[in-house]
Amino acid sequence: MPYRIREVEMGNRDQLHDLRRQAHEAGIEGNSKMSEAELRQALKKVGKGADPQAAKQTAKQAMSR
Repeated sequence: MPYRIREVEMGNRDQLHDLRRQAHEAGIEGNSKMSEAELRQALKKVGKGADPQAAKQTAKQAMSR
């Protein structure tokens, strides 16, 4: 079952919490220090079939440039 970023209207804090929960469910471990943009990018990659930890590393590297 592919993971998708759920579109929900809520405050930034609740939205970030929801993204972190989704990342955890998708197998992206250690996501507490990831930014919202990194989480979104990693979840998008996992949704397309990427390995969760590889998606995390790619997202973190892309955002650090």
